[in-house]
This record gives sequence, structure tokens and C-alpha cells, in this order.
Amino acid sequence: MSSSQYSQNSQYETYEEHGPDPAYQPPEYGGFDVHSAQTLAYGVSGVFPAYDDTYRPAYEVAQAAEAPEPVLPRQVGSAAGEATPAPVAPAGAGRRAARRRKARYAVRSDGSMRRLLPQALVVAFLAGGTTAFVAKDKAIELSVDGKPRTLHTFADDVTELLAHEGVEVGAHDVIAPAPGTALASGDEVAVRYGRPVRLTIDGHRREVWTTAHTVQEALEQLGVRAQGAYMSVSRSQPIGRTGLALDVRTERSVTIMADGHARTVRTNAATVREAVEEAGISLHGQDTTSVPGDSFPRDGQTVTVLRVTGTKEVREEAIPFKTERTEDSALFKGTEVVERAGRPGLRRVTYALRTVNGVKQKPRTTDSEVVREPRPEVVKVGTKPLPTSVRGADDLNWKGLAACESGGRTHAVDPSGTYGGLYQLDSRTWHSLGGSGRPQDASAGEQTLRAKKLYVRRGSSPWPHCGVRLHG
Repeated sequence: MSSSQYSQNSQYETYEEHGPDPAYQPPEYGGFDVHSAQTLAYGVSGVFPAYDDTYRPAYEVAQAAEAPEPVLPRQVGSAAGEATPAPVAPAGAGRRAARRRKARYAVRSDGSMRRLLPQALVVAFLAGGTTAFVAKDKAIELSVDGKPRTLHTFADDVTELLAHEGVEVGAHDVIAPAPGTALASGDEVAVRYGRPVRLTIDGHRREVWTTAHTVQEALEQLGVRAQGAYMSVSRSQPIGRTGLALDVRTERSVTIMADGHARTVRTNAATVREAVEEAGISLHGQDTTSVPGDSFPRDGQTVTVLRVTGTKEVREEAIPFKTERTEDSALFKGTEVVERAGRPGLRRVTYALRTVNGVKQKPRTTDSEVVREPRPEVVKVGTKPLPTSVRGADDLNWKGLAACESGGRTHAVDPSGTYGGLYQLDSRTWHSLGGSGRPQDASAGEQTLRAKKLYVRRGSSPWPHCGVRLHG
């Protein structure tokens, strides 16, 4: 190695020893500034021989190893003097140049990193906030009364979601999941509005609420047996928010007894009469059923058809008369005298005589007509005080005489009907003594008074068999 070459190598090594110091300026190489050299295209040799580029990508290094080395152009000189060959870079110069470039790049990169650090922190903060923002957003499928839609919301639970979407719910509406349930992205929330239904099943009416949209859905939801049933509206009829009235008559089993035979039918009839007709049984004339024909037929019920035949009968019946009593001061107390006898009235009554399934029934009154009004009986009632005594007869044994004549019975009458009372007096004698009516109708005191007067007149002769008792 020549001294010049050694000197040049020493310059390169001295630069290398200083390291990547930006204040250090390398000396010129043979009067040539290496930093002002032309930049050649990659893979093309210039004045200096080729050297390895440590920044070459790996895949290019592989291609360069496979490609043949480039052939340098032959140097052509004149006869007068050949051109002096270009100086050759010492061995390892390419590697040291590469290290210098890397050092300068490191210095620039360190300053750039200090400038970019605050910006990177801002970007990182914004990125974190965006992540939290996105995490709060949820994709929810909301179905309101059967109409689904997918939406994005920041609501935390079902109650907040419905409030944000303006969905109002009432006591009869159904929400699934329940209000207050926490939400996560991908959840489904369903709201079904309640609808009032005035439901009449087999004659029993009630008010119910349902979330069904059609009559068929409502029947299934309410557990109503619809097979074979009569319905006042179509099963496919939609139910609006205002509700509807639904009359359902389920299919029932009814047994009809008629003319000695039993017929069982499956029916959804509204009345017993309709069920009898469906059984193929006709009613004629006065025929009827054991239950009212317009009543509702129940499941398992037995209805008997009654074959009725009947006639009419007219009867005349007496109408009892009333008794009117008036006071009479001419009569002694306890004495009643019939002033006018009463007369019964007359009524004409029409009866219906019926035979039910061959059995006679109790006659039933269908008409009544008064032919003659009854005449009341008029009776006078005495108010005159009875005398306390009759001179000449007070001390006699009148009880003994009464016991002998009538057994002491005030209203006693002999078998012939001529004599009556305690003392068995006839009407003619009674009237002669001032009595009215019949003696047996007078009081015991009046009868004794009249008997005493008779004794004063005639002695004991009116009582030939019992007169001796007066003195006994």
C-alpha cells in the first residue's frame, strides 16, 4: 500500500473514530469533496469501483447476487498520452459512508420524535375517546306491535330505550324483556299493545285484554276452545287498538228426549229450541220443553219434549156473601137478630184441562166471569142491658133445669129442630117473651131471663119432665 493510499485510509479511519458528530467535517479526499459526488442510479458503477450498499432491501440483494457483475466500459486513450485512470476508493469506504448516513439519520429522527410526541398523545387520547363512544352505541332490534326495525341507541336499559323512541306503554301492554332490563348490542326488544275485548262465551260476558292482532290469536291466547264453535266475527278479523265485541258459542253435547227416544247432538245453538230443531224434532200445537225454549243449552244437558193435549171446561161457582152487623138498643146485650138474610153470588170459571205425555195435569184457570154479585147479610146486635132479676123466679134452680133440658148447652137444638137453647123453647114462645130470632142464638143470660118470665106466667108447666128440678 502506498503512502498516499495509507494517508487516505488514515483520514477515513479518523472520521470513523469521531463517530456521528455533526460538528465534525471530514477532510477533502485528494482535493475532492466526497459529499458533492454525483448520486448514481442503483446498480450502476461510476468512477469508483462498485461496493455493497447496506441499505439495499433483502429481495434486491438476492437479485443482485444472481445477476452477473456489470462489465465496465473499456478506457480508450490517444497515442500522445493515455488518460489517467480515475482514483479508486480504498477498501471499506462504502461501509463507512453508509455508517455516516445512518448517524445523520438517527440525529434527525431523534429531533423529529421529540416534535411528534405531543401530537401522538393527542391522537391517542382522541382514539381512546372514540373507542368509548363506539362502545356505548348499541344496535337494537325494536318491534312495536309487530313492526320491527333496527336502530342504534345509547340507552342503558329497556325503559330508557322506549323513552328515547317515544313509545308509550300502558298497564295492559306487554314488554319483553321487562322494563329496566340492561341492554347490549344485538338485543331484541318487543312491545305488544293490549286491546280490550268484550267476550261473551256461552252466554257469560266478561271484559278481557289481549295483545293478539287477530280473533284467532286472541282465542288461542285466552284458551278458548274454538273447534266447532260459532263466532260473531271471522277468525281472521283484525283487532284494532279500540278492541271489539266477540260472541262465542262453543260446541256442546245435548240430549233430547222425545216420544220415548233419546237423541244426542253436538251443537253450538243459542237456544234450546234451536237444539231441538237440530235434533230433527218438531213441536206442534201446545207442545213444549222441560226447560224454557229460549234458554241457553248447556253441555251435557238433557231436554225433554212434552207432548201436550188439552180441552176447556166451564164451571159455575158460588161467591160467599158477607155479614153486616148493626147495633140495636131495643135488644138485650148478647142478642143478635138477622134482619136480612144473605145470598151467595155466582161466578162462571173456565178451566184448561191438559194431558202431558199421557198424564192428566191439575186444571188451570184460564178465565173467570161474575154472573151474579153476592148480597150481604144484615144482623142486628143488641145493646140493651139485661135486667138483673125477675120477681118470684130468682131463687129457683135454673142451672138444674138447663142441665135436664139441654145438658147445659146454650146452642142445643132438639132432633125435630123445633126447640132450642138452654131451656128448649120454641120460636113462638120465645118471641112472645120479647125475644128476637131463635132462642139458641141468644146469650145464656137472655135465655135465663126469658125462661124466668115464662115461669112467672105459666109456672113449671112448659117443662113437664124437668120442671121439678127448679125446686130441687
